[in-house]
Amino acid sequence: MKKLLIDTNIVIDLLAKREPYYTDAAILFSLADKKKLKLSVSSLTFASTNYILLRVKKAYEAKLILRKFKLIANVLPLDDKIIGLALNDNDFEDFEDGLQHFTAIENNQDVIITRNLKDFKKSKIPMMNPEQYLRTIN
Repeated sequence: MKKLLIDTNIVIDLLAKREPYYTDAAILFSLADKKKLKLSVSSLTFASTNYILLRVKKAYEAKLILRKFKLIANVLPLDDKIIGLALNDNDFEDFEDGLQHFTAIENNQDVIITRNLKDFKKSKIPMMNPEQYLRTIN
């Protein structure tokens, strides 16, 4: 079973039902719910998603959404080593993207799923957007 690290933008596409991206995100998470894929997110994604949800939801509503989401997605740790790798890497201009990248590497993920492919062009593991990945499994 492929292990996919899901970038924050895909999680927000799903939880905020952002069109035109929602459908592909929903299909990915539906496949994970059926145990056909193993989806993981970094702990940073959980914090960032909560921050964005709080802009439009009450705190208890945001927590309820995240509790349900956690049933589908595995949460990967963000530790001292990953932070050090991202701080000392010059391939990623955006620190958060570096954190996502090294979280994927340190946790043996097969693919990074993101809509920001240009931000991961120097990734040491494959990256795809949801539509591209879904085409590979159909």
